[in-house]
Amino acid sequence: MHEYTSTSRVWGLTCPGFPEEVSRARRWTRDILRDSPLADDAELIVSELSANAILHTASGLEAGSFHLAVAVSAQVIALSVTDDGGTSTAPKAEHQDQDAEHGRGLGMVSTLAHRVVVHDTDGGHTVTAELFTDTHRGDRPC
Repeated sequence: MHEYTSTSRVWGLTCPGFPEEVSRARRWTRDILRDSPLADDAELIVSELSANAILHTASGLEAGSFHLAVAVSAQVIALSVTDDGGTSTAPKAEHQDQDAEHGRGLGMVSTLAHRVVVHDTDGGHTVTAELFTDTHRGDRPC
């Protein structure tokens, strides 16, 4: 293999902060991962992260947007959503009681993904969920 050639593939999509864009992000992710056994989990994660960006950050304002990146290698599928900020705290998984109507999304993402990382960006946050390709649904590393 040539030293500058990578076996990883990366796709990016910027969406306006409208609620209907969540379904667009979901379809786009499913199209990219159509042959992967992790496509269902990835689609659900992207849906949740995109909705969170629109609901809880400046991404959902009139001129707002969010950016989605999907990176695929032989070992991992990484799904990242970057928001427009506007909040003073970083996203975090919260433990809600079973009757709560909100606040369980990032916890669900943490359950589906093998690893979730939140990074501060210029004016916002990026949440990256990683799915390891050499495991099966429900398998989690120790």
